[in-house]
Amino acid sequence: MTTEKTPTATGTKVVNPDAAHDALTAVDPRLLVREQGLKGYFSEFKRKVHAGDLGSIPVVIGLIVIAVIFQTMNSQFLSAENLSNIAVTMVATGMMAVGIIFVLLLGEIDLSVGSVSGVSGAIVAVLSVTHGMNEWLAVVVALASGAAIGAVHGFFFAKIGAPAFAVTLAGLLFWLGFMLQLLGENGTINLDGEGVVGQLTTYYFSDIAAAYGLAAVAVVGFFLSSFFDNRRRAAAGVPSRPLSDIIMRTVILAVIAFAAAAMFNQYKGLPLALVLFLAVLVITDFVLRRTAYGRKIFALGGSVEASRRAGINVTAVRISVFALAGLFAAVGGLFWASKIAAANQSAGAGDLLMNVIAAAVIGGTSLFGGRGRTWNALLGVMVIVSIQYGLALEGIATPIQYMITGGVLLATVVIDSVTRKTQKTAGRA
Repeated sequence: MTTEKTPTATGTKVVNPDAAHDALTAVDPRLLVREQGLKGYFSEFKRKVHAGDLGSIPVVIGLIVIAVIFQTMNSQFLSAENLSNIAVTMVATGMMAVGIIFVLLLGEIDLSVGSVSGVSGAIVAVLSVTHGMNEWLAVVVALASGAAIGAVHGFFFAKIGAPAFAVTLAGLLFWLGFMLQLLGENGTINLDGEGVVGQLTTYYFSDIAAAYGLAAVAVVGFFLSSFFDNRRRAAAGVPSRPLSDIIMRTVILAVIAFAAAAMFNQYKGLPLALVLFLAVLVITDFVLRRTAYGRKIFALGGSVEASRRAGINVTAVRISVFALAGLFAAVGGLFWASKIAAANQSAGAGDLLMNVIAAAVIGGTSLFGGRGRTWNALLGVMVIVSIQYGLALEGIATPIQYMITGGVLLATVVIDSVTRKTQKTAGRA
């Protein structure tokens, strides 16, 4: 190994040319696969391991391990009923995690989402049940209130300059008290199980064509999106994936999608809650990856000062992101209210906030900003709820569930920190 001495303003810096060359030479994975075929996948995997860029691989492996362990302990874990219940239960936390991911991409945190979700359920219950307002209108008011609350938090953070941690911690306390005030002395307002909110978690598309139809739409949509994106890349003269690679990915997705559809049809059918959650993930992923607004969010997560110099309205983007977090907290609150068919004083309390943040982080979103996708919410919440249901099947006490979930979260944060250090060493951060 050879080294060179480079003069600097403060002295002499020793440079390893080989390391510098490796840091500067970045091979697009699409090019590796196109030029090397199957060998390219292994080359890309080795490169990611050395660079600390494992993506969602640890989470997927973790889900497989969880499924194997709990299925070995109890044969009911992978039953259609249990998996369907997991799919419905995870939606409330998952919706809230989507909003948290937007905030984490900025490198910030929102501690108020649990209380905001409780306020959302309370508003719908008070307006529709106590005051007889049309339930659809009550839902709109609740969602608008969530977005407005988030915007207020964003204003104090982005415009006034108060730390997001302190602002949202104050919001956690204030909106918790506001929710208790709304619910009154009784503390519980029951919802109509057949109403708009009530059916969010109880309605299933019982026709088997619904589940298989959604699977087909997902597979075809993925193939067409990948195919035309590849054509645009090829036309622009940048690396693109070979058609065989797109076909292979589509086949893998098809196997997973149709297996899930078959599983849902063995129980009650396709849950409405899951359909809505997947729709939100698709839309928000498009916003983050395909729009100028999404690119501004990632830019802010990378460097606020560089974003400001590039002409990005930092204040407006920050306020809008916190408004989105409030909106998705309100959405999650409606799903929680639907799950228990009521709005009560325990809404948004307990371990909900920690589970929401854990879902985002476990799924692969960095706590340090600038890295993550809304699909991380799906993976993370699947891990958390799967652990909860698996332990519940074995009759394991709640304190043990908390400790195990905390251990998983700690392991994820450690991996995230090590990954960042590895990427810096590899010259990618």
